[in-house]
Amino acid sequence: MTSIALDALGGDKAPGETVAGALEAMGDGVDVVLVGPADVIDAEIGGRTPAPRIVEATEQIGMGDDPARAVRERPDSTIAVATRLVADGKVAGVVSAGSTGALLTTAVLTLKRIKGVLRPAIASIWPTPGTPTLILDSGANPEVKAEHLAQFGVMGSVASTAILEVEKPRVGLLSIGEEAGKGRTLEKEAYALLRDAPIEFIGNVEGRDVAEDVADVIVTDGFTGNVFLKTAEGIARMVSGYALEAMSLLDASQQAEILPLMNEMRERIDWETYGGGHLLGVNGAVVATHGSSSRKSIRSSLRMAATAVDGDLVSKIKTSLAAL
Repeated sequence: MTSIALDALGGDKAPGETVAGALEAMGDGVDVVLVGPADVIDAEIGGRTPAPRIVEATEQIGMGDDPARAVRERPDSTIAVATRLVADGKVAGVVSAGSTGALLTTAVLTLKRIKGVLRPAIASIWPTPGTPTLILDSGANPEVKAEHLAQFGVMGSVASTAILEVEKPRVGLLSIGEEAGKGRTLEKEAYALLRDAPIEFIGNVEGRDVAEDVADVIVTDGFTGNVFLKTAEGIARMVSGYALEAMSLLDASQQAEILPLMNEMRERIDWETYGGGHLLGVNGAVVATHGSSSRKSIRSSLRMAATAVDGDLVSKIKTSLAAL
């Protein structure tokens, strides 16, 4: 059984929702180790069995804290302790809904970057028709260089195969036009590098293509990727709201007939179904999920981390980069 450490205090709804999500993930076969104050965690578990193991951590890094400074000054924070469990080989991966910056900083300092990795990147799953699409970077690197985007394309391609079982992932570069000459200097330079990379590069893709089955991996900088994902999540909620409003105009029998289809649609476009994002490029399975995560997202993120471990993601990225 794959063991994953969970930051029990990470997120706006912790520890109630993090502990609840951990218990649900255990039902899926994930061996969860909860990291945080034992008395607080025990109170949330409330005697339910089987209970996750607990590793004590007494400090917390808040969303508003400076990540680098907080990581240095709080070595017993839940994020730091959980990540050290991975480095020490006591668990296979780590999940946190806490400060993404703190998780990124801790992962780089504690787990170290994979040899050859210029910048770790967060790869988030977007529910396109057919196989979901990986979007990276979705927040780790607001400013990048062309060589970073090219490496994101390689890591994303490996992740798509290891996590989503896509045999030959199509990799696209997010830009403002399909033509090779479109975009900023960054995209133009990255296009040339991606074209020569050992991946199935399909060229530029536009924002509207993200909602279509055009690419399996879409590469962009962390600023653009993060704005896109949060905008898309907001639009998904808006569409769901419109659909529910339309249903209210139907009679009871019509609602009963349509409700299963509505629930299926909402499940497919709900980001919590897919969890957080994989931090690619460090020596360990690391998943960062939203600060607003409910138990559903925590459960999904724990499954994501276990899938990355079972798919041998880190080793495959190492092999791929070593071959460049």
